[in-house]
Amino acid sequence: MTKPKKPGTGASNKRRKELAAAKYERQLARRQERASRRRRKQVIGATIAAVLGVLAIAGVVLWTSTSGDDVASPATSATPDPAASTTPNASTSPEASASATADTTPVDIGCDPMPTPPATPPSYDAIPADALQAGTEYQLGLATNCGEITIATLADQAPKTVNAMLGLAADGYFDGTPCHRLTTSGIFVLQCGDPTGTGSGGPGFELPDENLPEAGQDNYPKGTVAMANAGPGTSGSQFFIVYQDTTLPPNYTIWGTVTTGMDVVEQVAKAGVAGGGGDGAPAASVGIVSTSVTPPLG
Repeated sequence: MTKPKKPGTGASNKRRKELAAAKYERQLARRQERASRRRRKQVIGATIAAVLGVLAIAGVVLWTSTSGDDVASPATSATPDPAASTTPNASTSPEASASATADTTPVDIGCDPMPTPPATPPSYDAIPADALQAGTEYQLGLATNCGEITIATLADQAPKTVNAMLGLAADGYFDGTPCHRLTTSGIFVLQCGDPTGTGSGGPGFELPDENLPEAGQDNYPKGTVAMANAGPGTSGSQFFIVYQDTTLPPNYTIWGTVTTGMDVVEQVAKAGVAGGGGDGAPAASVGIVSTSVTPPLG
Protein backbone atom coordinates (compact mmCIF):
# COMPACT_ATOMS: atom_id res chain seq x y z
CA MET A 1 0.00 0.00 0.00
CA THR A 2 1.39 3.31 -1.04
CA LYS A 3 1.82 5.68 1.82
CA PRO A 4 0.28 9.04 1.34
CA LYS A 5 2.76 11.78 0.72
CA LYS A 6 3.26 14.20 3.49
CA PRO A 7 2.90 17.86 2.72
CA GLY A 8 6.13 19.36 1.54
CA THR A 9 7.57 16.20 0.20
CA GLY A 10 7.92 14.68 -3.18
CA ALA A 11 7.65 16.30 -6.62
CA SER A 12 5.22 19.04 -5.60
CA ASN A 13 7.56 20.10 -2.83
CA LYS A 14 10.45 20.31 -5.28
CA ARG A 15 8.41 22.57 -7.56
CA ARG A 16 7.45 24.80 -4.69
CA LYS A 17 11.11 25.13 -3.78
CA GLU A 18 11.97 26.07 -7.35
CA LEU A 19 9.20 28.67 -7.40
CA ALA A 20 10.28 30.03 -4.02
CA ALA A 21 13.86 30.25 -5.19
CA ALA A 22 12.83 32.07 -8.34
CA LYS A 23 10.68 34.46 -6.29
CA TYR A 24 13.57 35.12 -3.93
CA GLU A 25 15.87 35.85 -6.87
CA ARG A 26 13.33 38.30 -8.29
CA GLN A 27 12.95 39.98 -4.90
CA LEU A 28 16.71 40.14 -4.49
CA ALA A 29 17.07 41.62 -7.97
CA ARG A 30 14.41 44.24 -7.19
CA ARG A 31 16.08 45.10 -3.88
CA GLN A 32 19.42 45.45 -5.63
CA GLU A 33 17.87 47.68 -8.31
CA ARG A 34 16.22 49.87 -5.65
CA ALA A 35 19.50 50.14 -3.78
CA SER A 36 21.28 51.02 -7.00
CA ARG A 37 18.70 53.74 -7.76
CA ARG A 38 19.09 55.12 -4.25
CA ARG A 39 22.84 55.25 -4.68
CA ARG A 40 22.47 57.02 -8.04
CA LYS A 41 20.07 59.55 -6.52
CA GLN A 42 22.44 60.15 -3.66
CA VAL A 43 25.33 60.72 -6.07
CA ILE A 44 23.24 63.03 -8.25
CA GLY A 45 21.95 64.85 -5.18
CA ALA A 46 25.44 65.27 -3.82
CA THR A 47 26.65 66.50 -7.21
CA ILE A 48 23.83 69.04 -7.44
CA ALA A 49 24.48 70.18 -3.89
CA ALA A 50 28.16 70.58 -4.67
CA VAL A 51 27.41 72.53 -7.85
CA LEU A 52 24.91 74.75 -6.03
CA GLY A 53 27.46 75.28 -3.29
CA VAL A 54 30.08 76.35 -5.84
CA LEU A 55 27.59 78.65 -7.53
CA ALA A 56 26.59 80.14 -4.20
CA ILE A 57 30.22 80.75 -3.32
CA ALA A 58 30.85 82.16 -6.79
CA GLY A 59 27.87 84.46 -6.33
CA VAL A 60 29.25 85.75 -3.07
CA VAL A 61 32.68 86.23 -4.58
CA LEU A 62 31.19 87.98 -7.60
CA TRP A 63 29.11 90.30 -5.44
CA THR A 64 32.02 91.03 -3.15
CA SER A 65 34.45 91.63 -5.96
CA THR A 66 32.09 93.79 -7.96
CA SER A 67 30.44 95.86 -5.30
CA GLY A 68 32.91 96.39 -2.57
CA ASP A 69 35.90 98.73 -2.80
CA ASP A 70 34.69 100.26 -6.08
CA VAL A 71 32.13 102.17 -4.17
CA ALA A 72 34.87 103.15 -1.71
CA SER A 73 37.07 104.86 -4.26
CA PRO A 74 36.08 107.84 -6.37
CA ALA A 75 36.70 107.52 -10.10
CA THR A 76 40.11 108.46 -11.30
CA SER A 77 41.53 111.54 -12.90
CA ALA A 78 43.82 109.71 -15.29
CA THR A 79 43.84 105.92 -15.13
CA PRO A 80 41.79 103.40 -13.18
CA ASP A 81 42.41 103.64 -9.44
CA PRO A 82 44.12 100.47 -8.19
CA ALA A 83 41.82 100.65 -5.19
CA ALA A 84 38.87 100.73 -7.57
CA SER A 85 39.82 97.69 -9.63
CA THR A 86 36.42 96.18 -8.84
CA THR A 87 34.36 99.06 -10.15
CA PRO A 88 30.97 97.73 -11.32
CA ASN A 89 30.57 97.43 -15.07
CA ALA A 90 27.94 96.14 -17.39
CA SER A 91 29.53 92.71 -17.67
CA THR A 92 30.16 91.91 -14.02
CA SER A 93 27.95 93.94 -11.75
CA PRO A 94 24.41 92.70 -11.08
CA GLU A 95 23.51 96.31 -10.40
CA ALA A 96 25.06 97.59 -13.62
CA SER A 97 23.64 94.70 -15.64
CA ALA A 98 20.16 95.60 -14.47
CA SER A 99 20.73 99.25 -15.33
CA ALA A 100 22.03 98.40 -18.79
CA THR A 101 18.44 97.85 -19.95
CA ALA A 102 16.82 100.46 -17.70
CA ASP A 103 15.49 103.83 -18.76
CA THR A 104 18.34 106.34 -18.96
CA THR A 105 16.24 109.35 -19.93
CA PRO A 106 17.53 112.37 -17.94
CA VAL A 107 15.44 113.20 -14.89
CA ASP A 108 14.01 116.72 -14.87
CA ILE A 109 14.61 118.36 -11.50
CA GLY A 110 14.18 121.89 -12.79
CA CYS A 111 17.75 122.48 -13.93
CA ASP A 112 18.74 124.62 -16.88
CA PRO A 113 20.07 122.87 -20.00
CA MET A 114 23.45 121.22 -19.61
CA PRO A 115 26.44 123.38 -20.54
CA THR A 116 28.28 122.54 -23.74
CA PRO A 117 31.59 120.76 -23.03
CA PRO A 118 34.71 122.18 -24.66
CA ALA A 119 35.47 120.64 -28.05
CA THR A 120 39.16 120.42 -27.21
CA PRO A 121 39.89 120.43 -23.47
CA PRO A 122 42.99 122.49 -22.60
CA SER A 123 46.13 120.76 -21.39
CA TYR A 124 48.93 122.18 -19.30
CA ASP A 125 52.61 121.32 -19.27
CA ALA A 126 53.09 122.23 -15.62
CA ILE A 127 51.26 122.99 -12.39
CA PRO A 128 50.04 126.63 -12.31
CA ALA A 129 52.52 129.01 -10.71
CA ASP A 130 51.86 129.83 -7.07
CA ALA A 131 49.45 132.77 -6.94
CA LEU A 132 48.02 132.44 -3.43
CA GLN A 133 48.40 135.34 -1.02
CA ALA A 134 49.41 134.24 2.47
CA GLY A 135 46.64 134.42 5.03
CA THR A 136 43.93 134.92 2.40
CA GLU A 137 40.75 132.87 2.56
CA TYR A 138 39.73 132.00 -0.98
CA GLN A 139 36.33 130.86 -2.15
CA LEU A 140 35.57 129.01 -5.35
CA GLY A 141 32.14 129.59 -6.84
CA LEU A 142 30.63 126.94 -9.11
CA ALA A 143 27.73 128.16 -11.20
CA THR A 144 26.06 124.90 -12.26
CA ASN A 145 23.01 124.49 -14.44
CA CYS A 146 21.20 123.30 -11.30
CA GLY A 147 22.25 126.11 -8.97
CA GLU A 148 25.15 127.86 -7.27
CA ILE A 149 27.70 126.04 -5.10
CA THR A 150 30.30 127.85 -3.01
CA ILE A 151 33.44 126.15 -1.72
CA ALA A 152 35.58 127.59 1.06
CA THR A 153 39.09 126.42 0.22
CA LEU A 154 41.67 125.14 2.71
CA ALA A 155 44.69 126.99 1.36
CA ASP A 156 46.70 126.57 4.55
CA GLN A 157 46.24 122.79 4.70
CA ALA A 158 46.41 122.03 0.96
CA PRO A 159 48.20 124.97 -0.69
CA LYS A 160 49.40 123.20 -3.84
CA THR A 161 46.00 121.71 -4.54
CA VAL A 162 44.08 124.91 -3.83
CA ASN A 163 46.48 126.97 -5.93
CA ALA A 164 46.10 124.55 -8.86
CA MET A 165 42.31 124.29 -8.64
CA LEU A 166 41.85 128.04 -8.36
CA GLY A 167 44.34 128.58 -11.19
CA LEU A 168 42.39 126.18 -13.41
CA ALA A 169 39.11 127.88 -12.47
CA ALA A 170 40.50 131.34 -13.20
CA ASP A 171 41.63 130.08 -16.60
CA GLY A 172 38.11 128.83 -17.43
CA TYR A 173 39.17 125.18 -17.37
CA PHE A 174 36.01 124.01 -15.63
CA ASP A 175 33.59 126.05 -17.74
CA GLY A 176 31.13 123.81 -19.57
CA THR A 177 32.31 120.63 -17.86
CA PRO A 178 29.86 117.92 -16.73
CA CYS A 179 29.67 116.27 -13.35
CA HIS A 180 30.10 112.78 -14.67
CA ARG A 181 29.73 110.50 -11.66
CA LEU A 182 27.31 110.06 -8.79
CA THR A 183 27.50 107.36 -6.12
CA THR A 184 24.51 106.59 -3.92
CA SER A 185 25.47 103.28 -2.33
CA GLY A 186 28.24 102.84 0.21
CA ILE A 187 29.79 106.23 -0.52
CA PHE A 188 27.93 109.42 -1.30
CA VAL A 189 29.71 111.75 -3.69
CA LEU A 190 29.14 113.83 -6.81
CA GLN A 191 32.25 113.95 -8.98
CA CYS A 192 33.12 116.74 -11.40
CA GLY A 193 36.14 118.38 -13.02
CA ASP A 194 36.73 116.23 -16.10
CA PRO A 195 36.21 118.20 -19.33
CA THR A 196 35.82 114.96 -21.28
CA GLY A 197 33.06 113.65 -19.00
CA THR A 198 34.57 110.17 -19.20
CA GLY A 199 36.26 109.99 -15.81
CA SER A 200 39.68 109.68 -17.42
CA GLY A 201 40.40 113.28 -18.39
CA GLY A 202 42.80 115.64 -16.66
CA PRO A 203 44.78 118.84 -17.05
CA GLY A 204 48.10 117.26 -18.02
CA PHE A 205 49.83 117.66 -14.66
CA GLU A 206 49.68 115.76 -11.38
CA LEU A 207 49.60 117.07 -7.83
CA PRO A 208 51.10 115.70 -4.62
CA ASP A 209 48.76 114.47 -1.92
CA GLU A 210 47.96 116.95 0.85
CA ASN A 211 45.76 117.17 3.93
CA LEU A 212 44.85 113.49 3.99
CA PRO A 213 42.48 112.55 6.82
CA GLU A 214 42.95 109.81 9.36
CA ALA A 215 41.51 106.41 8.55
CA GLY A 216 38.21 105.90 10.31
CA GLN A 217 34.46 106.07 10.20
CA ASP A 218 33.04 109.03 8.25
CA ASN A 219 36.50 110.46 7.63
CA TYR A 220 35.04 112.33 4.65
CA PRO A 221 32.05 114.11 6.25
CA LYS A 222 29.21 115.82 4.44
CA GLY A 223 30.32 118.99 2.69
CA THR A 224 33.89 117.81 2.12
CA VAL A 225 35.48 118.64 -1.24
CA ALA A 226 38.37 116.32 -2.15
CA MET A 227 40.46 115.25 -5.11
CA ALA A 228 39.94 112.06 -7.07
CA ASN A 229 43.11 110.28 -8.11
CA ALA A 230 44.67 107.25 -9.76
CA GLY A 231 46.98 106.47 -6.86
CA PRO A 232 49.39 108.43 -4.67
CA GLY A 233 50.48 111.75 -6.17
CA THR A 234 48.23 111.61 -9.23
CA SER A 235 45.50 114.17 -8.52
CA GLY A 236 44.68 116.35 -11.52
CA SER A 237 41.46 118.32 -11.92
CA GLN A 238 38.75 115.85 -10.92
CA PHE A 239 37.18 116.44 -7.54
CA PHE A 240 34.23 115.16 -5.60
CA ILE A 241 31.70 116.72 -3.25
CA VAL A 242 30.53 114.56 -0.35
CA TYR A 243 26.78 115.02 0.25
CA GLN A 244 26.44 112.49 3.08
CA ASP A 245 29.00 111.37 5.69
CA THR A 246 31.24 108.83 3.94
CA THR A 247 34.00 106.44 4.92
CA LEU A 248 36.86 106.17 2.42
CA PRO A 249 40.48 105.10 2.42
CA PRO A 250 42.46 108.19 3.57
CA ASN A 251 43.92 108.67 0.11
CA TYR A 252 42.15 111.74 -1.26
CA THR A 253 43.33 115.30 -0.66
CA ILE A 254 40.75 117.39 1.18
CA TRP A 255 40.97 120.96 -0.11
CA GLY A 256 37.63 122.59 0.60
CA THR A 257 34.22 122.61 2.24
CA VAL A 258 30.86 123.47 0.70
CA THR A 259 29.42 126.51 2.48
CA THR A 260 26.38 127.14 0.28
CA GLY A 261 24.64 125.09 -2.37
CA MET A 262 24.70 121.69 -0.68
CA ASP A 263 20.99 121.52 -1.45
CA VAL A 264 21.92 121.56 -5.15
CA VAL A 265 24.10 118.47 -4.73
CA GLU A 266 21.48 116.74 -2.58
CA GLN A 267 18.81 117.43 -5.20
CA VAL A 268 20.98 115.82 -7.88
CA ALA A 269 21.73 112.88 -5.58
CA LYS A 270 18.04 112.39 -4.82
CA ALA A 271 17.35 111.93 -8.53
CA GLY A 272 19.74 108.98 -8.48
CA VAL A 273 22.00 107.37 -11.05
CA ALA A 274 21.01 107.16 -14.71
CA GLY A 275 19.47 103.77 -15.40
CA GLY A 276 19.34 102.86 -11.73
CA GLY A 277 22.12 101.35 -9.66
CA GLY A 278 24.36 103.09 -7.19
CA ASP A 279 27.30 104.33 -9.27
CA GLY A 280 27.31 106.08 -12.61
CA ALA A 281 26.28 109.21 -14.44
CA PRO A 282 23.73 111.32 -12.55
CA ALA A 283 20.17 110.82 -13.74
CA ALA A 284 19.73 114.60 -13.53
CA SER A 285 22.24 116.05 -15.96
CA VAL A 286 24.42 118.53 -14.08
CA GLY A 287 27.54 120.44 -15.00
CA ILE A 288 29.60 123.53 -14.27
CA VAL A 289 28.61 126.50 -16.43
CA SER A 290 31.23 128.89 -15.05
CA THR A 291 33.44 129.50 -12.03
CA SER A 292 34.58 132.44 -9.93
CA VAL A 293 37.48 132.92 -7.52
CA THR A 294 37.06 135.28 -4.56
CA PRO A 295 39.21 137.24 -3.98
CA PRO A 296 40.90 137.01 -7.38
CA LEU A 297 44.30 135.38 -7.46
CA GLY A 298 47.21 137.80 -7.06
